[in-house]
Amino acid sequence: MQTVSLTITQSWELAGVLMASGTALAFVPDRRAQLAGAFAREVSIIGFLYGLWHYVGDLAAAGTSGAVAHAHTIERIERDLHLPSERWTQHLVLDHPLVVQGANLYYATMHFTGMLLFLLWLFVRHRDRYRPIRQVMAWTTLACLLVQLIPVAPPRMLPGIVDTGLRYHQSVYSGGLAADQLSSMPSVHVAWAVLVGWYVWRVSPSRWRWIGPAHAVLTVLIVVVTGNHYWLDGIVAVLLLAICAWGVAGVQALWRRLRAHLQPRLTARLRPAQEARV
Repeated sequence: MQTVSLTITQSWELAGVLMASGTALAFVPDRRAQLAGAFAREVSIIGFLYGLWHYVGDLAAAGTSGAVAHAHTIERIERDLHLPSERWTQHLVLDHPLVVQGANLYYATMHFTGMLLFLLWLFVRHRDRYRPIRQVMAWTTLACLLVQLIPVAPPRMLPGIVDTGLRYHQSVYSGGLAADQLSSMPSVHVAWAVLVGWYVWRVSPSRWRWIGPAHAVLTVLIVVVTGNHYWLDGIVAVLLLAICAWGVAGVQALWRRLRAHLQPRLTARLRPAQEARV
């Protein structure tokens, strides 16, 4: 089962409707309506990125001839880095059907659900932190999608690794998402999960904030155990996330310094005009 299953057109149409309705609600003289409109506009961004993910998958599918070769290249790099084998990791759990089925279900449902719940929590409870974190999410997703233009076959398409989704009839790709199967590198699943885990831990003062890092760790293990991603997919995704987070923080810091520098001059120039009116 999946959290959502929309085509490219449906995703972008939904994003357009949410953006239009959210913009209209911004003019309603009611705080709750304006809040709902603001959240609708934010969800529209997720819808647009979801459609873009499908679109990139379609483009990647056009180069299927090199997908398996790229996968073998990733395996060689992992051996050079002495990373654990995906085959060895998967075989640790294959004899435990309930564990494997639970991993399949988590992979299928928690990717978008986890991000939506996180953004909703951030929007309602920590609104001042929402915009910069959403910017990090958007830029990280875009960076991952650009890399995914290079087709890479996931581990489950290689000999010796089981497609656990197919084994237990839980494959998220059985509903018409075959093109996205060649967008293994990097893992958007891991990028989003680590983003949620990091910022939940940083932002929340609650004793339950450990749920965020736990979600990140679970996701990293599950994408490998289910045969959907390589360890290197997750490593590259986290590197892209770190670069985007650093970039967003740097631009914000630069803007604050620039505003602090220009504000006194702007105030000094406006003061004579204001005094003249008086």
